[in-house]
Order: sequence, then structure tokens, then C-alpha cells
Amino acid sequence: MKITIFGTGYVGLVTGACLADVGHDVLCMDVDQAKIAKLKNGHIPIYEPGLDSIVKHTVEAGRLSFTTDTRQAVQHGVLQFIAVGTPPDEDGSADLQYVTAVARSIGEHMDHYKVVVDKSTVPVGTGDKVKAAVRAELDRRGLELEFDVVSNPEFLKEGAAINDFMKPDRIVVGTDSDKAADMLREVYYPFNRSHDRMIFMDIRSAELTKYAANSMLATKISFMNEIANLAERLGADIEAVRRGIGSDPRIGYHFIYPGCGYGGSCFPKDVQALARTARDCDYDARLLNAVEAVNYAQKHVLYDKISHYFNGNLQGKVVALWGLAFKPNTDDMREASSRTLMEDLWQAGASVQAFDPEAMEETQRLYAEQPGLTLCGTKEQALKGADVLAICTEWKEFRSPDFGVIAGALRESVVFDGRNLYEPDMLARHGLIYYAIGRGRNQFQFD
Repeated sequence: MKITIFGTGYVGLVTGACLADVGHDVLCMDVDQAKIAKLKNGHIPIYEPGLDSIVKHTVEAGRLSFTTDTRQAVQHGVLQFIAVGTPPDEDGSADLQYVTAVARSIGEHMDHYKVVVDKSTVPVGTGDKVKAAVRAELDRRGLELEFDVVSNPEFLKEGAAINDFMKPDRIVVGTDSDKAADMLREVYYPFNRSHDRMIFMDIRSAELTKYAANSMLATKISFMNEIANLAERLGADIEAVRRGIGSDPRIGYHFIYPGCGYGGSCFPKDVQALARTARDCDYDARLLNAVEAVNYAQKHVLYDKISHYFNGNLQGKVVALWGLAFKPNTDDMREASSRTLMEDLWQAGASVQAFDPEAMEETQRLYAEQPGLTLCGTKEQALKGADVLAICTEWKEFRSPDFGVIAGALRESVVFDGRNLYEPDMLARHGLIYYAIGRGRNQFQFD
């Protein structure tokens, strides 16, 4: 099938590449000329394991191409996927200006039947707005052309997006059109061969499903962080508690790892957007508001521990930081806990020596003018001359470091672990003082 993807960000590029990989003819459109030029030259603007090879071979096979020409993009595909950004507005609501701009462009240039597919994460009711935007342009042109709007939310985990797309748990499609439903079945047929993963529903339910899924996962994380903070004050060990509750199949082990807060492009903005949607229909979503508040506070916990250790005097201190991306296997630093920690440290007069396997370029872009930041080529270099070590991202290469090297390099031989990577007894044997999240027997007893 001929498919157009509007947007070459994380969702758009992964979607386009994976659909091309199974044989569809995909054209990705973006208004960013520099990004499209790089893609045409084989440069992938994001880090996602496996994505570069799929883009390369589908481009070479002629099934994936890129353009900045809106008219060409609209005329290419019967299916028009909208996968542009929906950043949070000042009030927490999703900014739909890019979504509606694409919808207007489709209405401006279409000359036969189209299926407009909302792939972006959008609030409930966006399907109606997209339909109205397309219809308004057709009316302006004096045309009566048939089209359908479909909600097809993505459920991709950064760092595992290719596998998630190729082997999905579910494919949610919101539509009131049998014709559009049949076309989506054809699009996703290659991913349904072992069993049918497609779940059809109305558009508004599909839109809400995406927000509900991310908000549920964010709730589990904030709940565990709340319990971890309680464990510190009670002298309990959150890792033992996690194993105890995770063994209950009704709870499970997924998303119950305590830490220094969640980040990324989805959870923070989706929780905020759903809470805003609730307010717009006069409902006080107290649980969603609490999830966001807990996460905001949790991002400051690691700094609070470091400040407490130094009795509130961080002026001139040097903190080695391992991990800058919001999670492993990505270079994405949107809403990353590392950013909150670094900014708190700089505000207190400390400096940071940081290392991340993939997010160094993004960190340089974000903090190029920050004199308190030194980016290091290896995790060992980040330790040299530092007072203490802090960990914000659970990259695999941080899981089994040389603790003797850490102890020998740090002035204070103290590790602040925001992801609970290590066992306290192990670090104690190497002469390291260890502060993690919720490991009560080894933590500060806060008042």
C-alpha cells in the first residue's frame, strides 16, 4: 500500500521504516529541510537500536523515501498518517497546532479518497478537530470528497521500539468506517499472522486508551517511589518489598522499580494532558494530579541526598554523573531526571562531570553554555577529581563497574544511586558508602 507519514520524529520515523520493511511504499514528509536532507544522506536523527539498518535497506530497496513537499506527500498515499509532535502547552494541555496544520494540508491538496490516521498522542476529541480541519479546506476549495479519520495510537517503548512495532501486544484502531477499518487491517496484516492483535473501537475510546495506558504505568512508578520514600523512614528495604509485591500476578514486576523519577516524551506530558482534559470537563482527577506531584518531587530526591550528605554546602563540590538519557537505549533527554539533578547542583554552586553512552551530543546541545558541566569520554574519566558519584540512568555498562576504581577515584568514596543498581553489602566491601532509593537500612533518616 502507498502510505504517507507526516513527521519524522521518533514515532513517525519508526512507523515509516517498519511499514516499509514489510513491503509498503512509504513516503515520510517533514517541514524541517535540514532533517530531511540528513535522512536522504543516511543520517538518522535519533538513536533507536536497529532503526538505522532498517532505514538503510528500505531506502535502498525503494520502499522508503523522504520529502519536504506537502503536495507530493498528500498525493502519494491513500493512508495519511499524522505523527507530528503534540508538546504540552503552558496549562498542561496538548498543543495540537501541528496536528491541525497537517490536517489542513491534507484537505488543501487531496483530490481523491483518503484515510487520515492520527498516530500522534492526542486528547479525546482530536479526531473531530482533524475531520473539521480537512472538511474546512475541502469546503474552501468547493469540493465534496470522501475521507475518513482514524485514531491509531502508538505503544512504542523508546529503546525497544522496533520490536514493539514488529511484534505488538495490541494494535488499537478507532474508527466508525468499515472501509477505513478494512484498509487498516491490510496495513497491519504482516503483524497479525500468528494471531489477531487488532482491537477496534470508536475514535474517542481509542484516543483515551493511549492516555489511560501511559497514565497507568506512570501511576505504578509514582506509587513505588512513594513507598520507597516511606521505606527509608521506616528502615525497610524497598527491593525486598518490590519482590514481595511483584510476585503477586495481579501486580507483576513491570514498572514497579523505584528510582529518581520518570521522564521522556510520553509519561510526563500524557499525565498532564489527561489531567487537563479532566479539568476541561469539570472532573477533578485527583489521582493523576498526585502521580504528577509525586514524580516532580522524586526528581529532586537525589539532590536532596547529596545536599544532606554535605550538610547543605555544595559550593565547589564536583559530582560525577553516570547517565543523562531519561532511560537506557535512547539519547532522549526530554524530562530526564538527570536534568533536574544537574540544574539543582548548579544552583547550589556544584559542578558536574558527566558521561552517557548515547546522550552526550544532546546534552551538549541543551547545555552548551553551562560552565559547570564537563562531558567526559568514559565513565571512568567522569570519576577523576570528583567528590561523589551519582547515577541517573540504568545503562547496562553501569551494572558491573570496577568498584575499586570508583573508590580510588572519588574524594569521598560515596555513591548516590538513583536506579538501585547495586547491593549495599557489595559496595560496603569495597569501602564505598552507598545511598540508593528506599534502601532503608543504609539511608539518611530524614526528619
